[in-house]
Amino acid sequence: MTAPNSLYNLPRMTSPSAPAPLAPSPGIGVVIQRIPDVLTFTLDNPNHGNQVTGAMLDTRLAELRAEASTRVARVLRIRARGKVFCTGRERAGRDMDSIRKEAERLVEFQRALRTSPLISVAEVQGDALGFGFGLAIACDFVLVAENASLALPEMRSGLAPSDIVACLGEYALPRVAFPLVLFGDSISPVRALQVGLISQICASEQLVGEANALVARILRLDRAAARRCKESFLAAQQNSFEQNCLRAVEALTEDGQARLDRKK
Repeated sequence: MTAPNSLYNLPRMTSPSAPAPLAPSPGIGVVIQRIPDVLTFTLDNPNHGNQVTGAMLDTRLAELRAEASTRVARVLRIRARGKVFCTGRERAGRDMDSIRKEAERLVEFQRALRTSPLISVAEVQGDALGFGFGLAIACDFVLVAENASLALPEMRSGLAPSDIVACLGEYALPRVAFPLVLFGDSISPVRALQVGLISQICASEQLVGEANALVARILRLDRAAARRCKESFLAAQQNSFEQNCLRAVEALTEDGQARLDRKK
């Protein structure tokens, strides 16, 4: 199968070498790696389908909060070890208080990911189900292997995926999004690309190279301008047209001044 073109029409480039992963922290299930300009989260819980645990959420949330304040990295890369990307999350709560804390932590992580100043890239090498699919959707770029299965099957267990619904409408029209969450049917990467839930489909053996090329392209952009671009894009999705017009005047003024400062 030949992978369809990316929605972003990314040019092919020479792929930089992928950095060697760090050893996983025992019992955490996620590898955190920092190299200049790139923060990488690698899900490493393959014996349980890379399901995300509370400890994994806490670790990644702490990193995102640190980046929001220090602004060292420019790109967030989310990957996974094993045959699947992520098949969901654990549900460890056993009473109302613990379930609420679990839900608050989950939503806070998704908020931090969505609003992070880092440009996020999900590298989906295998099946992404439930929270795993939602995790990928929330990233700025979603590269998916052509053989991956994608689904939001929570309703089949009598649970509405409310955390994913909170942002799903920003990517897909209601006529597409509602049946997806209501029935939990699996969709192909081709269909996900057509409705705007992912960015690019890759042959499995080309996925890493395509992700490397995308990261390299992002890093060639001006650091401050890329951050302002993402900030403006996210704000525009939430604001009214009139608010966006007022914000555009301020943003264009700041960008123009920054351009003049660079010439001095």
